Amino acid sequence: MTNLSSWLDKPIPARAGVGLKPEHFAEILDTEPDIGWFEVHAENYMGDGGPPHHFLSLIRERYPLSIHGVGLSIGGEGALDAEHLKRLKTVVDRYSPGLFSEHLAWSTHGDIFYSDLLPLPYNEATLETVVAHIDQVQDVVGRQMLLENPATYVTFKSSDMAEIDFLREIVARTGCGLLLDVNNVYVAGTNHDYSPQAYLDAFPFEHVGEIHLAGHAEARDDAGARVLIDAHDRALVDDVWALYERVISSGVSVPTLIEWDNDVPSWARLFSEAQKADRILKGAQTEDAVAV
Repeated sequence: MTNLSSWLDKPIPARAGVGLKPEHFAEILDTEPDIGWFEVHAENYMGDGGPPHHFLSLIRERYPLSIHGVGLSIGGEGALDAEHLKRLKTVVDRYSPGLFSEHLAWSTHGDIFYSDLLPLPYNEATLETVVAHIDQVQDVVGRQMLLENPATYVTFKSSDMAEIDFLREIVARTGCGLLLDVNNVYVAGTNHDYSPQAYLDAFPFEHVGEIHLAGHAEARDDAGARVLIDAHDRALVDDVWALYERVISSGVSVPTLIEWDNDVPSWARLFSEAQKADRILKGAQTEDAVAV
């Protein structure tokens, strides 16, 4: 068994990982699969104890860990929830993850909390709010945060910046990194009728510290147009795998997560998705080594 101290404050390897689910705790501990790392949602571990912490502590002894926040409402107009931020810091301090990330989105208004991660207008006013919130988070948590590009379903007339320019400016002003969600790129590109390939070709890969891959659902709007929904409830489609290969072939070699949060499959099925991502990563790394 690997001692916990061997993983503390060390980078997560450029391998594939998966979101850690309670359905898989026992099998992971029994079989210790050859997987690069695990990621958890911070909000699921904000209690003081109980089975979630017991099992996560055991798995943390064996594997690198990333913590992904879903409830900070980085893009919200109001102040960040100080108690939520305090609980987040407690989780991060307790498990010392190799990576910590959040979303470019908002999910609160006053005392109301929404279950969805909602989009933002890309303009200077929003930029100042997001920058101030990220600065606050990084100061309190005491480490760099990665910011995830969103899956969007609407755009705003008040936006006067492209999403990539908005992200670049956030990085320049805060020193945060980026989490590139490839499925989100595909979902947003399809919904807004722009090229996901062109979006990725312009993305600032030099700031990317982690990649997410997930499945999406498909629906039709009232006019019969195709709409994609970032559902995290199924396997990746071939088009998203192709986009991921495009990113990796560009020289990006960072930890890659398979997200499957709803209708969670068997461990074997989830592990097979991670193995596919691992093969793509390792293939590109081998090609780079041969080229050198």
